[in-house]
Amino acid sequence: MESILERDGQTCVWCARDVGTGLVEATTEHVVPRIKGGPSWIENEVAACKRCNGRRGHRTPAEWADECDGLGWSPDRVRLVAVLTSLQQSIEERGGQRRARPYVASQLRRLRRSIDP
Repeated sequence: MESILERDGQTCVWCARDVGTGLVEATTEHVVPRIKGGPSWIENEVAACKRCNGRRGHRTPAEWADECDGLGWSPDRVRLVAVLTSLQQSIEERGGQRRARPYVASQLRRLRRSIDP
């Protein structure tokens, strides 16, 4: 968790609440869910508050970011794109992860469109 907070900052990727103070419980969230083939690599993890992590379920990052917008929260799409890009590069270097590859590519396309319409 410390490495993730150092890399990404001390806010929840979904709602922007401060998770570094201990007032809001921080959890690690798999951007590509394990059930969708996401690996347990640091490149696939972001900091999320316990509330957001629990509510997301198995929604895609783009779907959950859109839902967070609707709740009045501020999902960090730029951070999500950076993490997914890093994950994509790691998959290319390490190999494997056949199930995760198309998922990562589709989420990158969708999130990038929402950043740069």
